[in-house]
Amino acid sequence: MSYDFREIEKKWQKIWEEKPPAKAITGSDKRKYYCLDMFPYPSGSGIHMGHWRAYVLADIYARIKWLEGYNVLHPMGWDAFGLPAENYAIKMGVHPKVSTAENIKNFKRQLKEVGCIWDWDKEINTTDPNYYKWTQWIFLQMFKAGLAYQEETPINWCPSCLTGLANEEVVQGECERCGTPVTQKKITQWILKITKYAQKLLDGLEKVKWPEKIKQMQQNWIGKSEGAEIIFKTKDKNGNEIDLNVYTTRPDTIFGATFMVMAPDHDIVEDITPESHIKKVEAYQTKVMGMSAVERMAEQKEKSGIFSGAYALNPATKQEIPIYLASYVLKSYGSGVIMAVPAHDQRDFDFAQKFDLPIVQVIQSPDAQLDKDGNLVEAYTENGKIINSEFLNGLDAKTEGFKKAIEHLEKTNIGKRKTNYKIRDWIFSRQRYWGEPIPLVHCETCGIVPVDENQLPVKLPDVEKYQPTGTGESPLAAIPEWVNTKCPKCHGPAKREINTMPQWAGSCWYFLRYPNPNLTDKPFDKKDMEYWLPVDLYVGGIEHAILHLLYARFYVKVLHDLGYLPFDEPFTQLFNQGMVLKYSEKSGLIEKMSKSKGNVVNPDKIVETYGSDVLRMYIMFMGPPEQDCEWQDAGLDGIKRFLNKFYQFFTTKENIVSDEQETIEAKKRVHRFLHDYQNRLHYFKPNTTISTLMELINDANAQQLRFGKSNTIAIVTSISILAPHIANELLAVLFKKQLVDCPWPKFDPVLATEDMVTIIVQVNGKVRANIKTKRGETQDILQPAAEQAIAKWLVDKEIVKIIFVTDRLINFVAR
Repeated sequence: MSYDFREIEKKWQKIWEEKPPAKAITGSDKRKYYCLDMFPYPSGSGIHMGHWRAYVLADIYARIKWLEGYNVLHPMGWDAFGLPAENYAIKMGVHPKVSTAENIKNFKRQLKEVGCIWDWDKEINTTDPNYYKWTQWIFLQMFKAGLAYQEETPINWCPSCLTGLANEEVVQGECERCGTPVTQKKITQWILKITKYAQKLLDGLEKVKWPEKIKQMQQNWIGKSEGAEIIFKTKDKNGNEIDLNVYTTRPDTIFGATFMVMAPDHDIVEDITPESHIKKVEAYQTKVMGMSAVERMAEQKEKSGIFSGAYALNPATKQEIPIYLASYVLKSYGSGVIMAVPAHDQRDFDFAQKFDLPIVQVIQSPDAQLDKDGNLVEAYTENGKIINSEFLNGLDAKTEGFKKAIEHLEKTNIGKRKTNYKIRDWIFSRQRYWGEPIPLVHCETCGIVPVDENQLPVKLPDVEKYQPTGTGESPLAAIPEWVNTKCPKCHGPAKREINTMPQWAGSCWYFLRYPNPNLTDKPFDKKDMEYWLPVDLYVGGIEHAILHLLYARFYVKVLHDLGYLPFDEPFTQLFNQGMVLKYSEKSGLIEKMSKSKGNVVNPDKIVETYGSDVLRMYIMFMGPPEQDCEWQDAGLDGIKRFLNKFYQFFTTKENIVSDEQETIEAKKRVHRFLHDYQNRLHYFKPNTTISTLMELINDANAQQLRFGKSNTIAIVTSISILAPHIANELLAVLFKKQLVDCPWPKFDPVLATEDMVTIIVQVNGKVRANIKTKRGETQDILQPAAEQAIAKWLVDKEIVKIIFVTDRLINFVAR
């Protein structure tokens, strides 16, 4: 029979829509499995191959657990608030509410063609007031717990998106969303105290089964370091003494500190700058204000700086050292002042060379690169013996020297041991329309007051003009009937908070809502949390390794500490799939698929030409799922031919026999297949898993194997996780069964064992031949064949000993 994929796939998709095969059961006593896809933001371009790759991968493991009898929760929803959706709406000249609804409709149509066992009864949308009511509620819990505060601060500002950005949303000095160079702008913002959870976020990584690469990325972003806070003394213009608190991870190098560097926008710059330097300092401050935090920290850029005209006293050497202002030091990091040790920090070394500042070596090592005059040619940043440092001389720098330096600082009251974190508090508010309103009001009498929880949601007003203003104010500020309200506390006149939440707010907790998305009196149910959470498998792109995962973990830890959740890590196992790449004629490079690069492959056209099952299998066959892969259309034909061969084999009547008629060879071949197939799936190798299917059908044809009914069902059930349409069709046509009636196959370890093994034949320990033999063959049976295979190496030799290892080797010791 020929396989008409169009008719068969439409048939089964209609059946599944009317009667979904896998639905999460509330109150079940079954073992649960929560498989989660990173839900998409519904862009106008529809789903792309990257979506297919992630969704099929997750569906494979959701289907396995469903077939194993687990109560499976595999939901889908829409991350529809935020910059991407709003920018698209502006570009298209429509309201974001309209464009978002249209995009979701198109996405949902495309997703149903993927053939995943999503439970659409669990669908959520972050723009639904019934959902963002609880996003606002969570913010209020943070506010009441003192984890949200308002502050006027210089922020990353995107001149194109006209909104503030968190540091994580800036990539190489540019807006992550639109690629525009980011500037600095001073705006009053709402900020969340994620720094309070820095250590808990680090500790939690020890409990989860995540790729080490992702853990490392989170650890680096949090940036824990052990060091010391040291007090340097300086004076203001009036001669008054000022303390400069400096954090350093290398207190052992304090004798090598030859200058200091301060953030140009530090609060005391004006106080310490003498009249003779004010104009130059102000000009430099203006220049730096136009740079983003990320751009300022980029080490590959040439360092800029200016002498402030002020000096500080190095507490170790008792020498005055100059204080410079430089873009690469940020006010928000540490104390905004660093002690510069150019001999042992490359950034300081480059700066010292540019401004002709002293470089004093205080760590000696044979690995340090010196010129002919004995001067360092680059900073030496590794360990060694301390020199030029009085009481620290001769000590190992990073161990004994580190410890003794801190003891001296504490004994002399000029410093103390300190743990520092690189992570900064999360700038949470956005000066945009399309987002969750922040549920606070500003009252002249009572100050900032939270909206009563029974008054949530604070709905986003439906307006015609929603474009950003660029003034630093949200467009909501221009809607007086919405802004003007009553204070929840004194009932006097008050104004609503006009900033909205970032696009991350809704995705920080959506996985908590999926088990019961229709709750009206609370965001999630305690019993649901105890049963369904944490998520067992979370699948998505590595681009969310810092932003989304860090923020989601923060939300969960806060809700756990406030007593709302019985767990503090949301995702037990994480798998990050690689990107799908394609050659771009515009750039001449192989790049990530993108409309702007003109290299997008439309999944709709592939499905129309080849069918969903072919695309599902091909997207998995392209390579290891954790690695990036290049799209090649030609590979689709090979998968199409295989699926046709698979279908034709099992719809050929004589290829299926009764279980009693099935030969032992056929049984063994099936169980070897099941063993290899499932073993590769266990290690997330679906690309090689498909190879085992191909080898099975090739062997069956070549050896004229005929499979019994039970083993045929096992084979077809196995392929269902990759090609569910063809599997359902075969089960229905051949056996009047559906997948719900077919448990995940189990292999017999005895039957799965290979019958034949390769024995290594050695002479005096050197491999001279290999022979195939039955597993478990004895030495007396095997030895004659082995001697024949190595006859030419035994000419004129006497065998004095034979070493035999069953199923592995036979070694002839001869002389």
